[in-house]
Order: sequence, then structure tokens, then C-alpha cells
Amino acid sequence: MPINILMPALSPTMEKGNLAKWLKKEGDKVASGDLIAEIETDKATMEVEAVDEGTIAKILVPEGTADVPVNDVIAILAGEGEDVKAAAASGGAAPAPKAQAAPAPQAEAQPSAPAASPAASSGNGSVVGNGLVAGSQATGSRIFSSPLARRLAKDAGIELSRISGTGPHGRIIARDVEAAKSGQGLKAPAAAAPAAAPQAAAPAIAPSMSDQQVRALFEDGSYEVVPHDGMRRTIAQRLTQSMQTIPHFYLTMDCNLDKLLALRGQVNAAASKDKDGKPAYKLSVNDFVVKAMAVALQRVPDANVSWTDGGMLKHRHSDIGVAVAMPGGLITPIVRKAETLALSVISNQMKDFAARARTRKLKPEEYQGGTSAVSNLGMFGIKDFTAVINPPHATILAVGTGEQRAIVIDGKVEVATMMSVTLSCDHRAVDGALGAELLGAFKALIENPMTMLV
Repeated sequence: MPINILMPALSPTMEKGNLAKWLKKEGDKVASGDLIAEIETDKATMEVEAVDEGTIAKILVPEGTADVPVNDVIAILAGEGEDVKAAAASGGAAPAPKAQAAPAPQAEAQPSAPAASPAASSGNGSVVGNGLVAGSQATGSRIFSSPLARRLAKDAGIELSRISGTGPHGRIIARDVEAAKSGQGLKAPAAAAPAAAPQAAAPAIAPSMSDQQVRALFEDGSYEVVPHDGMRRTIAQRLTQSMQTIPHFYLTMDCNLDKLLALRGQVNAAASKDKDGKPAYKLSVNDFVVKAMAVALQRVPDANVSWTDGGMLKHRHSDIGVAVAMPGGLITPIVRKAETLALSVISNQMKDFAARARTRKLKPEEYQGGTSAVSNLGMFGIKDFTAVINPPHATILAVGTGEQRAIVIDGKVEVATMMSVTLSCDHRAVDGALGAELLGAFKALIENPMTMLV
């Protein structure tokens, strides 16, 4: 019987995607794990693997098609020994048998796991798919994965049972293994299963109001519905997950900027100029903040970590993400090995990142990963705020505006330019005293900025 190739869910919040390119054509034979197409998501283009073996009988969605809904049939695959023309003539109207059989393991999983929580029953195909894998593991049946994923998992020494699959119907594919290597998408070890019984009695997180419930509170015609784009949905999903799964705590300090501002003025004035009179660089306070955070993490290496269930990842370098606002949301490009870079290099790199971020031209490797992050709202006049940690980071620094305040120095009231900063910490990875040590190291660098230049 012909097999339908469906538009995959490449992220937990993906509802639609653009079919950028077909890597196979009609009549080509494919094996499980072969790359067959390129799909554009909200932030990047990703390659899709074949799940089944056979021959491409008919392509239903041509490359270049935008906004293809998840689980729509995009091509027909003729199984081994099957008539290709007959398979193509079927048109792909009927769903593939495997897609209909998938809910069965989910039903088995529900009684034994707290999957009835809103996070697991959100209706998202990818989340439900992960539930199917967990259900089949609990009952000892097959774990669905591609051959490439199995080989990568074996090479990395990671059990397939601990990896959440994001392929069709919860299948584990290559990118899931790559994510698991960095601690993302890993499930708790099976040995923790006996503890599930008492947890089942814990109250579930209250579900958010439905669209209908929210709209019922407002008069018809008094609002305009602006559909969410992929980026906004991704931001909402990740930040909700962060606040629900990461135990945040916050530490605040005030930093004196007077020495930094004086040094910044001197360095900018000394910048060389091109033939048009344009300076080679123009440092901002944020450039000093990024450098100070990177050096502080090197001075307090126990805070330069990422939490995983299997163990703590202690990073050798300080890769600092910097939140950049863009139409429809924000993105966090990463300044790699920031502790080794000159302030002028950080400044020019951030200007390039910001320009390309606003046109969505950043490459995935330029905004994925990182060891910590900086979010600066000082340019908007915000005095202080708390930021949400972006996994796999264990910390994020929220930076307020620099403003003149009356402070006491050696028993005398003086005026100084002060900046409030708040460090959000993942309490699983960074304890209170360790977070305070990190913030203290940052403050020392900001108030004695010459130490960052030597």
C-alpha cells in the first residue's frame, strides 16, 4: 500500500513550514534515514530524513511552497515491489496506516505517566509524538528511530530511551541525537520511574484560558486578531518551558559606571578613522558589559555551566548571547569566546549580528548554544528588571540604564552614574553563594574597566 510522506513538525511549536527544496525527485529510491527535503522553519532551514524505504511515486507539494501545515501529505512513497504508477494514482488522500496506529501506545502511557498535564496534552503533534516514544519504552516495545540516529546515539554513548524524538510520530532522528549531546531533550533515566507514583498526586499546572474564553471577555469588534507567526510561537513555548522547569532565583547589584564612561570616551576618541572619517569602532556600554560577563565567568568557572540530567557541562570558554530585538520577537546571537576578544571586536561583531538579525539572515550556529546571556533594556530607560533564562544557559544578566544617583562614598554624599544589574540563576546549577560570587566578579570588572584591557 502507498505510504504518505507528511510535512514533519521540526520544533515543538511548529504548525506550518515552507518546503524550500526537494533533495529527491519522482522515481528516486530512498532508504530510511536518507535526506529527502529541506524545510524552512521560523529561524532556520533544516534537512528532513526519510522514515520508510521505497520509491518516490509522486510529489504533491512542489518546492518553494510556503505555509504547508504540519502532517499534510507532501509526497507519495511506493513500497518495495509496489507498482509506482498505481501508488502515484492513489493521490495520497488516505492517511498512512502507521499514522493511524500511532495513538495506541499513547493510550497505554497515560495511566502510568503524568502526561495529562497541559504541557503534554497541548495538541502539539511533536509533543504527542514524544509521548508515544515514552509509552512504547514503558511497555518494553520498540523505540522508533532512524538508522542514522541509532548510529549517532551509539557513538555518543546515549541510550535511545532517553532521547525525545521530534520526527514523524515521535521518531528519533539525527538532530535529536545532536541536541541530546548538549543536554537538550534528554529524559530522566529509567531508574527514576518508581518515583512517578507519588508525583502523580501533585497538582497539575493550571491550563491557560482557551481562545474562546479570552475572546468572550471582550465585545465583538473591539479587537483585531493578529495571527502568531512561527517566531512568536517559538518564543512563547520556550519561555513558558523555562519558567515551568527551571528554578529561577535573582541577585541584584548596583555598579558605578563613572570610570567605565571615562575610559569609553578615551578609547572611542583614539579610534582610527578611514578616508571618509568613519571610526574603526565605537564602543557602547553594552560592549563592556558583554566583555565583563565573559571574563567574570572565567574567574568563577563553576558558574560557567549548563545543567543536564546526566551531569554538569562545565564550559571552557564564555560564549555570551546578546538579546537583539527584531520584528515579531527577539533573537540571541552568540559572541563566541568573548573572554578572548578585544572590545572593538565585540563591538563590531554585535553591530553585524544586530543588522543581520533584523533581516533574519543569521545562521543557526550564530544563535544556538552559548553559556550565558545578556539582556540590556537600559537604552529604553528601564532601571532594573529580571530576565528569563534561555536553556542551555544557567544564567542571564538583565542590565538597566545608567543614571546619576546620590551615593555615599567615605561618609560623604556624592553623585555617581549607577547601573543596576540583576542575575537570573538556575538553582540546579548555580547556588546562591556561587551566583553572588559571579555577580561580584562582574561588578569589580565594570567598576575597574582597565582590568579588561590587559
